[in-house]
Amino acid sequence: MDAAKRVAGAVLIVIAVIVAAHTISEPWYHTSTPEQPYSPLWTYIDPLSALAVILGVAFGFAGKRALDGEPSASAATWGRLAANTLFYGFVFVGIIFFTDYFSLLNEAYTALNASAATILWTLVDALLPLLAGALGAALLRGE
Repeated sequence: MDAAKRVAGAVLIVIAVIVAAHTISEPWYHTSTPEQPYSPLWTYIDPLSALAVILGVAFGFAGKRALDGEPSASAATWGRLAANTLFYGFVFVGIIFFTDYFSLLNEAYTALNASAATILWTLVDALLPLLAGALGAALLRGE
């Protein structure tokens, strides 16, 4: 399990760097138009983000569950706070991400207009690198 944690940690950190770097650099090289509001690179980055959300929920739940089983489970500690923040943070980002992602794949889905989708994507693109980087670092440390 240690090897799987370390590999997942490395994957999460790489995805965090890719999403953060592209989110920051996209306005420098991509001019938005009504036909192409976002960079075409997102078609490659979004599946990586989906992987990060899935890994984050799975390993975040495992970390939270491990701390819930300890005798001091009722005590508030930094470890418990971190584990809960990572797990529920990934769940939150995952709900928003997959709603937006599936709406991109299904043009018939019109519940989100372009302005709302842009705000939600910005939220995902800001939170995902923070969560993935924090969980990735913890997994690499063997926590």
